[in-house]
Amino acid sequence: MRILLTEDDTSMGEATRRALRSQGWAVDWIEQGEALVPAARHEQYDLIVLDVGLSGIDGFEALRRLRALQISVPVLMLTARDSVEDRVRGLETGADDYLVKPFAMPELIARVRALSRRALAHASNELKLGSLRMDLGAKRAFIGDAPLQLSAREWGVLAYLLSQAGKVVSKEQILSALVGWDEGPSSNAIEVYVSRLRAKIGEAGVTIRSIRGFGYLVEDESGNA
Repeated sequence: MRILLTEDDTSMGEATRRALRSQGWAVDWIEQGEALVPAARHEQYDLIVLDVGLSGIDGFEALRRLRALQISVPVLMLTARDSVEDRVRGLETGADDYLVKPFAMPELIARVRALSRRALAHASNELKLGSLRMDLGAKRAFIGDAPLQLSAREWGVLAYLLSQAGKVVSKEQILSALVGWDEGPSSNAIEVYVSRLRAKIGEAGVTIRSIRGFGYLVEDESGNA
C-alpha cells in the first residue's frame, strides 16, 4: 500500500511516517496543504493521511479541492479539534475517517488497515492473466491451484504489472507504485525482480516482455493482454 501523509509538524510527521513504514507501507510526506492535490494527481495512492491544522490552506480546504476533482482515494483526517462540528465538517467534506490527536500509533495503523479493507471491498480483489491469479486481499498468488511463493518486493512488482496488463510500464512507474520518494530500491533492482518473476511464472502462460527504451509489457503467451 502506498500512502500520502500530509502533516506540517516535523516531529509528528516523522513519528507517523515511521509507524506507517513499520507495517511495510510506502509513505510520501508533504507539509503544505497546497501540495496535496498536485501530489495526488501526479502519483497513485491507496490512502491519504491528512492533518487538519496545516499551514497555508488547512486540511478541510485541501480535502475540498481534492474531492472537487473527483479524486476518490480514501482519506483519514488527523486533528486536535475534537468538537462534533469539526468531525461532521470533515466527514461532510469527504473524509472517510477521523482521528483526534493525541492518538496511539497502533490505533492509527488499525484505522488505516480498516480503510484499506473497505476500499478493497469496493474494488476487484483478484488479478488474473493466463493461469496466474493474485488474491489481493489474502496476499496469495497461484498458478492454477498451486501456490506461488513470492517475496514482498516480487509480489508488489507482479501485482503492479498485472494491474497494467496490456500497457507498457517503465521501471520508474513500477518504483513509484512500490516505494516512497525517499526510500526503496533502484531501477536496477527492478530488473532483478522481473528476472526472478519470469522464472517463477513461466508455467502460467504469462510473459513479461522487455520493450527496449520504454519498459515492460505483461501479456499471456497467446498475445492477449
